[in-house]
Amino acid sequence: MRRVSTYLALAASAVLGLAACGGSSSGTTTTSTGGSSGSASSVKVGLAYDIGGRGDQSFNDSAARGLDKAKADFGVQAKELEASQGETDAQKEERLRLLAQGGYNPVIAVGFAYATAAKKVAAEFPNTNFGIIDDASFQAANVANLVFAEQEGSFLVGSIAAQASKTGNIGFIGGVNTPLIQKFEAGYTAGAKAVNPSIKVQVKYLTEPPDFSGFGDPAKGKTAAQGMLDAGADVIYAAAGGSGSGAFEAVAGKQGAWAIGVDSDQYLTAAASVKPIILTSMIKSVDVAVYNFIKSAVDGKPLTGVQTFDLKADGVGYSTSNPAVKPFTAKADGFKQQIISGSVTVPTTP
Repeated sequence: MRRVSTYLALAASAVLGLAACGGSSSGTTTTSTGGSSGSASSVKVGLAYDIGGRGDQSFNDSAARGLDKAKADFGVQAKELEASQGETDAQKEERLRLLAQGGYNPVIAVGFAYATAAKKVAAEFPNTNFGIIDDASFQAANVANLVFAEQEGSFLVGSIAAQASKTGNIGFIGGVNTPLIQKFEAGYTAGAKAVNPSIKVQVKYLTEPPDFSGFGDPAKGKTAAQGMLDAGADVIYAAAGGSGSGAFEAVAGKQGAWAIGVDSDQYLTAAASVKPIILTSMIKSVDVAVYNFIKSAVDGKPLTGVQTFDLKADGVGYSTSNPAVKPFTAKADGFKQQIISGSVTVPTTP
């Protein structure tokens, strides 16, 4: 584990032009150029989103913020491609291959669902640098595995949930039942039980692999949250990407209940109708990872290997934008220091 410091101009190829006009099954695409600050870089970044894409107010939007900051700071050009529901690994491969063929370097795959595709395409383009977020199942000389200690940040919001709960009954909604999302569940439950050993934690996953629609189905999120509320939960943590917005709607309809967001500070991005009930969010600094990876390419020294973003590196944490969380932060910050020091070890499996 290494400490990570905090915070890509030519026309697109004809092949990418085809994708942009819908001639490919790769989903929608956006071409964007960097801001005027600093001199323009010759680096071109290709970024392939996960389900939900830019605008999900969560995981993908965090990646987009890192790209936007890199464009503003370095004057780079970027191509953004979005995923579609129910797509195959072959379609993911096509998306990454289009970017690499178009001269984009580095190419960033947003999410563990790209693991199989990224492994294959990275081997086809050894002179292109690839970054994959949330996966370290394979390593290669031209690949940076950008991973996070989600369990650590989830532990902190779990401790907040237990303090805020008046019923001793809280909920966890996972988008898809995968080892990655199980890390969120494990940390959340451990943090809650560190405060209240007898607390009840309801758990619901919206879909099972290979169905990844659970990251982009607000209706399912709302139904799951409503069921938990009906069963006595008064704090619900949704680690479900775009589906979390549905959970927020359900919580907003229950007086005295709280929701906890994920990846981004969702108190700042959610609709006004649900904003007040978002007590905190587990912050996962995907933007920092994306920015750092792009910066390394601009500097001519692209990151490779496993890059871990944990509490010690400020890669995860929790938000304090909602003043209502203030009474619960002292205990959460105490746990943070214990985790950093090693006196508390957070489980990664439920």
